[in-house]
Order: sequence, then structure tokens, then C-alpha cells
Amino acid sequence: MRILLLGSALSLAFSLFLTPLFIRLFAKIGWGQFIRQDGPKTHFVKRGTPTMGGIVILLAIVFGYFTSHLIEGVPPSYSAMLVLGLMVGLGFVGFLDDYSKIRQQQSLGLSPRGKVIGQIVVAVTFAVLAVSFPDSDGQTPAAPGISLVRGADIMSFAQWGQVAVLIGFAVWATLIIVGTSNAVNLTDGLDGLASGSTILVFVAYVMITFWQFNQSCFRVIPDQENFYKCYEVRDSLELTAVAAMASASLIGFLWWNTSPAKIFMGDTGSLGLGGGVAGLALFSRTEGLLPLVGGLFVILTGSVILQRLYFKATKGKRIFYSSPLHHHYEIKGWAEVTIVVRFWLVAGLFAAVGAGLFYLEWLSR
Repeated sequence: MRILLLGSALSLAFSLFLTPLFIRLFAKIGWGQFIRQDGPKTHFVKRGTPTMGGIVILLAIVFGYFTSHLIEGVPPSYSAMLVLGLMVGLGFVGFLDDYSKIRQQQSLGLSPRGKVIGQIVVAVTFAVLAVSFPDSDGQTPAAPGISLVRGADIMSFAQWGQVAVLIGFAVWATLIIVGTSNAVNLTDGLDGLASGSTILVFVAYVMITFWQFNQSCFRVIPDQENFYKCYEVRDSLELTAVAAMASASLIGFLWWNTSPAKIFMGDTGSLGLGGGVAGLALFSRTEGLLPLVGGLFVILTGSVILQRLYFKATKGKRIFYSSPLHHHYEIKGWAEVTIVVRFWLVAGLFAAVGAGLFYLEWLSR
């Protein structure tokens, strides 16, 4: 618990007080945002604003995690290291995309194929490691199957052998990770929108993983009344710490990212954060609840898919003025701050309902 509190404080302090230094550094070396010509005209004033702020966010999380463990003299856990590795790996893919945009001075960075290939490589590596190396209780970081709120409670790959576990979970986890990281990436379009909404999602996972720690099968005495409700989640408190540090880092970053933004997170941040959300969902065995906990991401991604399908089917007609959906309301004349705050409310509602359903399942058992 002390690591959770100390690490969160360190992550918050890092992002809150050091972001201005990174803003000046990025401005000096020319890491400024490029604005696409077909986007909302109000965004042209943002051209040149320092980007790749995801570097600050990820550094703050890593700094908080390892420094707190060093101070407390506690070794890092395997599960937390994998989630952090996933975030950094996807953040690196996003960095390559951001840097390509800056170097070419256009809004298109890596090719879509190259970007997805990079995400798949990181995701598959993470997935294989996630169902390998069980601890003394026989638990791997991820359940060898598809979960809703408990380990492989929808489908288990274990019945077909270890090779099926590796292949099946790699495919499943890659779909979750690539989908979530791209969904958060699509949310990053207005000042503070992605950072604020992702804070709420991480807070939901703080609640979920801490409850799993509180009701852990490895901590609850077998003859206690609620033993049959316990969770077999490895390193649950460590997952809580990672989620809390991610939230704290984003809170500090949001101070500088809110409208008018002094810095943008870029793909470096959005892909890395999306990976963190996906990793926590997989390791808490709640990936079935992820579309609800991250409901805002689903809505915005869905708006892009609907727009493209309708555009192709009708040969040029559109459902929305622009997609993702927040740009539609921006073109309609809504103030940017109004859109962001209202979408935060939507994100918070979905996160609360998702966490509530997780708890309701425990009560119903």
C-alpha cells in the first residue's frame, strides 16, 4: 500500500513539475504538432504546439514505479513489469509515428500497415510472456483464455494444451491490445480529451484490482464466509499501483494539456496508454468488461467505422460532419471545452458502470 501511495505521488510530481521543462525542450528541437488540412479550421492555431508529451507520461509512470520500489526495498513484480513494458513498447511505436510526422511535416506518419505491424509485434510478445512463467501459486499474469470478470470464465484454451494457450491467447490479447490502443489514439483529438477520459478508466481499474487484492484467494482464509467469491489474480496490488500511477501521471500532465494545451501527448502517449488499459484488463481477467469501462473509446471508434462504411456505401455521403465524433460537434459549433467536459462525463459514467458491474458480480455469487 505504501508503494501505491508513494509511487502515485512521485508520478504526479514528475509530470506536474517537469512537463514545462519538456515543453521548452520539445519546442527548441522542433517537435511541434502538424495539423491536417481537412480537419476543423479552429485547430490551425494549434500548429507548432509541442507534441510527444506521451514521453513525459510514460517516464512519470516508470519513475514512480521503480523509485517507490527502490525506496521501500521491494522487488518489482512480473505482472507490473509486463504492463509497463507493453506501455513503453507501444509508446515507442507511437514515437516513431510522431517523429515521422514531424520529419515529413505532414499529418501522416508511419504507414497504417507499418503502425499495425509494430503494435502486433509488441502485443504478441506481451501475450506470450503473460501466459508463461507461473508463480509459486501456479498463476500466470493472464488467464489462459477469455475472461469476463474471472479467470477464463468465458473460454479456456488450456484444455487443448500449452501450444493452444500460447496461440489462442496471443490472438485474443493482440485483438484487445491493438483495438484498445487505436481507440485511445482516436480519442486524442481535443485538448485534454484523451488524458482526462483515460484518467477515469484507470481509476476504474484501481477500484477493480484493489478489490481483487482485498478478496484474493491467496490472502483469504479458506474457512471464511466469502472464500468462494475470491479472485485468483496474480500481483493484484501491484496492478493497482500501476493503474494509480498512470492516473496520477495523467493528472499532472492534464494541468498542461487542458485547453489551451501547452503540449499534446501524441501517438506516443495515446498508444502507450491504450496498451496500459488493455494490459490491466487482461491481467485483472476483466477484458469482457473493457468495452463498457472504456465505453467512450468504443463510441468514438464506432463513429469512425460508421462514417467510413456509410461513405463507401453511399459513394461520398456522410453521417457526421467529421469523425471521430468529437470533431462532428466541433464543426457544429460547440466550444472545445464544452465537448471535452461532456465527453469526460460520458467516460466517467461508462467507467463507473463497468466497475459497478464487476462488484455486482461479486455480490451476486
